[in-house]
Amino acid sequence: MNWVQLAEEVLEGKLLSNDEALAILHASDDELLLLMQGAFTIRKHYYGKKVKLNMIMNAKSGYCPENCGYCSQSSISTAPIEKYPFITKEEILAGAKQAFENQIGTFCIVASGRGPTRKDVNVVSEAVQEIKEKYGLKVCACLGLLKDEQADQLKTAGVDRYNHNLNTSEKHHDYITTSHTYQDRVNTVEIAKQHGMSPCSGAIIGMRETKQDVVEIAYALHALDADSIPVNFLNAIDGTKLEGTKELDPRYCLKVLALFRYINPTKEIRIAGGREINLGSLQPLGMYAANSIFVGDYLTTEGQEENADYALIRDLGFEIEVNEKQAALQA
Repeated sequence: MNWVQLAEEVLEGKLLSNDEALAILHASDDELLLLMQGAFTIRKHYYGKKVKLNMIMNAKSGYCPENCGYCSQSSISTAPIEKYPFITKEEILAGAKQAFENQIGTFCIVASGRGPTRKDVNVVSEAVQEIKEKYGLKVCACLGLLKDEQADQLKTAGVDRYNHNLNTSEKHHDYITTSHTYQDRVNTVEIAKQHGMSPCSGAIIGMRETKQDVVEIAYALHALDADSIPVNFLNAIDGTKLEGTKELDPRYCLKVLALFRYINPTKEIRIAGGREINLGSLQPLGMYAANSIFVGDYLTTEGQEENADYALIRDLGFEIEVNEKQAALQA
């Protein structure tokens, strides 16, 4: 397969066939650099060498009634994690200040649970209004299954983006969780879209799915027209259903990132959870397909030191994308 030629066809509007998509995941390691060159051809066309930074604020930890097999916060998990109820507006604002100072472009307010309460939505809404005024950050909320009136309130408050990951293919979904359906997840993304929030939805790779499942989730996100696609690589936490699962290697993770770029050429591809342990020393190569990363810690697991992420971007010759207020602060 001529990967660069295929990338050029994608830029002309081609949607990969299923066989072409699978060929990316089955590509020989000897072809890896050529595959990444093709992915970078697409990435550079739409995003140049800009990198978007994201930071997660874990607004509520644990106490989740869902039975997701990958999650340390689920009802079936015995992982020894810190648990706390929804944090205050002041704590959210303190996180946003840190994000602003660290050149973060998107501040992500994330909470465990099936869906938010009225009080949760009120706290987020009040905090977001101040965040927009003080820091000009793009705000992404990830609060679980969403109702119309909640989506309307969040959008009115200034939430730019709503995240709800599909996580895996529809046919593999019941292996991961049975306390909600795949369609429940699709519906929440659609509700966010209907109320004017940018849809963010992604996948978790390495949950004992097949390569065909990976291809199907990439196509599903294309069909959903998600603006931002976080690609997580499973960090199998002791005490979860997927404890001990270790299916990934850095080269395969790069092929997955390339696949998502080829199938979703215009979208923000974000390397998300599990980046550090699964890509390892090949993390820089991931940026030739992705144009966005998370900086700092995740929900219940640690990321690498922030300085290492900034050095990675600098050493690649890439540039962090900042907002007007951040640019003025640097001037």
